[in-house]
Amino acid sequence: MQAQVLFQPAQVEANPLTLDEIETPAPRAHEIRVKISACGVCHTDLHLVEGEIHPSQMPIVPGHEIVGTIEARGENAKRFELGTRVGVPWLNWIDSDCKWFGGDRENLCENIRFTGFDTHGGYAEFICVDENFAYPIPDAFDDAHAAPLLCAGVIGYRALRLSEIERGENIGLFGFGASAHIVLQIARHWNKRVFVFTRGAAHQHYARALGAAWVGNANDAPSQKLDSAIIFAPVGALVVRALELSERGATVVHAGIHASAIPSFDYALLYHERTLRSAANSTRRDVVELLELAAQIPIRVEITAYALADANRALQDVKYSRVNGAAVLKL
Repeated sequence: MQAQVLFQPAQVEANPLTLDEIETPAPRAHEIRVKISACGVCHTDLHLVEGEIHPSQMPIVPGHEIVGTIEARGENAKRFELGTRVGVPWLNWIDSDCKWFGGDRENLCENIRFTGFDTHGGYAEFICVDENFAYPIPDAFDDAHAAPLLCAGVIGYRALRLSEIERGENIGLFGFGASAHIVLQIARHWNKRVFVFTRGAAHQHYARALGAAWVGNANDAPSQKLDSAIIFAPVGALVVRALELSERGATVVHAGIHASAIPSFDYALLYHERTLRSAANSTRRDVVELLELAAQIPIRVEITAYALADANRALQDVKYSRVNGAAVLKL
C-alpha cells in the first residue's frame, strides 16, 4: 500500500515525509482493517514530524484522525459488519489491567498506545486497529468533514469539560485552528460567550463569523474577565497571559501535547483559587460523546483538502496557519 513515511524528523520545509510502498497490514485477533478515505492533519503530527515529540518506533506513518470503511476482520472481531464506516482516533489501545481502564481517566494509563505514534497511522491507504478503539461515524458528516472531529474535536471537547465551563459565562480560546473552531461552536451551543485570541486576520474574521463575542490578539484585553480559558497554541507564554485575563476561581487548560517553556510568573496570578491544568489525550467516552454532540448541534467543520502525495505541503500550511479550520488528506 502507499503511505507517507517519516524516516527521520526534520523541519517540514525540508519535506521529511516520503511517499513509499509498504506492506499492507493484516488484521490480527480482535482487529479490523480499515480502507482509509480521509485523514486529518493534526498539529500533533507537525510536532512528531519536526522531532518535538518522539514516537516509539521509527520509521513511522503519522496520522490519527482517520475515517474509512471496514474491509477485513481478524479472528473474533465481531463488533462491526464489513463495510461499516468508522473513525480511528489518537487513542489506539489501553491495557485492560490498568487501574484507570474504562473510566474517565483511562487516558492517563501508563501502558497506552497512540495511532500514528506507537503504530502506523492514517497517512496511508489502510490501517488495522483493535475493534474496541474504532467508532461509528454519524451520518451527518461525510468522511473528510468527520476526520477532524476525531482529535481536534475530541481533545477540544475534553479540554472544555476540564475547563469547568459550566461554572461561568465567558471562555477564552488562545489560538484558532482545527480544535478551536470546533470548540467555539460547542461553547456557543451551550450559550457561552467566547473570546478568541489569535494573530491572523483570516482566523480573526472566521472566529467572528462563527459567533465569537470578541476577537483580538493575545496582547489585547476584552472588557470582561475569563471564567475559563483553553490554550491551543504551543506557546508557554500564553499560560501567563490567560491567567492575567482570568477571573477569580477561573480554570485555564493547556490542550497541547507540546509547548514552549512557561515563563515564571507571580503567585498572585494563580491566587484566589484559579486552576491551571493540562488536557492529555482522551478517553473512549470523550470520542463517543463528541461524535454524538457534533451531529446534534450540528458542528460545521471547515476543511482544506489535500491529496496523500501533498502531505508535506499540508503540514507546512498547518505550521504557518494558512488553513482555516482543519487540513485533511483525501485518499
